[in-house]
Amino acid sequence: MFKPLRRVGTLTLCAALLGASALASAADIKSGLKVAFVPKQINNPYEVIADNGGMAAIKDFGGVGKVVGPSDAGASSQVQYINTLTTQRQDAIVIAANDANALVPYLKKAMAQGIKVVTFDSDTAPDGRQLFVNQADAESIGRGQIQLVSKLIGGEGEFAILSATPNATNQNTWIKWMQEELKKPEYSKMKLVKIAYGNDDDQKSFVETQGLLQAYPNLKAIVAPTSVGIAAAARYISTSSSKGKVAVTGLGTPNQMRAFVKNGTVKAFQLWDPGQLGYLAAYAAANLASGTITGKEGESFEAGKLGKRTIGPKGEVILGPPTTFDSSNIDNFNF
Repeated sequence: MFKPLRRVGTLTLCAALLGASALASAADIKSGLKVAFVPKQINNPYEVIADNGGMAAIKDFGGVGKVVGPSDAGASSQVQYINTLTTQRQDAIVIAANDANALVPYLKKAMAQGIKVVTFDSDTAPDGRQLFVNQADAESIGRGQIQLVSKLIGGEGEFAILSATPNATNQNTWIKWMQEELKKPEYSKMKLVKIAYGNDDDQKSFVETQGLLQAYPNLKAIVAPTSVGIAAAARYISTSSSKGKVAVTGLGTPNQMRAFVKNGTVKAFQLWDPGQLGYLAAYAAANLASGTITGKEGESFEAGKLGKRTIGPKGEVILGPPTTFDSSNIDNFNF
């Protein structure tokens, strides 16, 4: 049995007072759509922000939303939730996949029942969904991580990657592009010594950080393209002798990383707004469920405050480029 984080009821007369602009973008969306979000982990801070963004969008267009999901990020941990939502005949399922392939048979069953499936943040194989809402172009994220860590360590030295789970689609895609970027001549003095996995668990990521520092005494940086990993790595290093010697960077939220930027543990890191990612995914799902789009390349739809969006190759919709956060701008953001 699982509990939703939040439910959002159908818009009432009060919501109409939000103004014509809020309703105009939802004009072609059916009223009362049932949209369920399935995060990788129900208690992951990044996922909570993304899911809350989705719930805000569902409120905007007058749907009924809920968030359900596992407490761990195992490959098959989301299956029971997909099956239950299929039985409940949701209009749409929006899911951040823990595994690219393990979920596909169950999502295909959902689609066979007429349920629209949108992946976001972390994709499945294309036949497991109609649309994938990506935070940014995967290549630019991966290459950008290497470009940033190179700046932080002066273009030379050993570094490690602290990822989430070994089967996380988004992590693996970004790491692939990180490795591609690393092949360029300008990074010839940099060496990737280890890809460690914290399984998107705070304590395991903390312990993995300790292990990396012990195994590689010449380590110059840890790159964690996961909000759980980067916070755990920064927390460990902030109270260790490695503070100021080992750079920590990757992908995290400003609110979770602010203290580490202020105390000098972290110089710079990157991310997009996960709330906007969830918001866009909800609108994509609602437009699919309303029949305004089918998921084909070139189709466009209105996404509320985010405006018009167009579907790209392989059913991908992109939110936008990530932002680099450092001491000069981190206080301008609150998420």
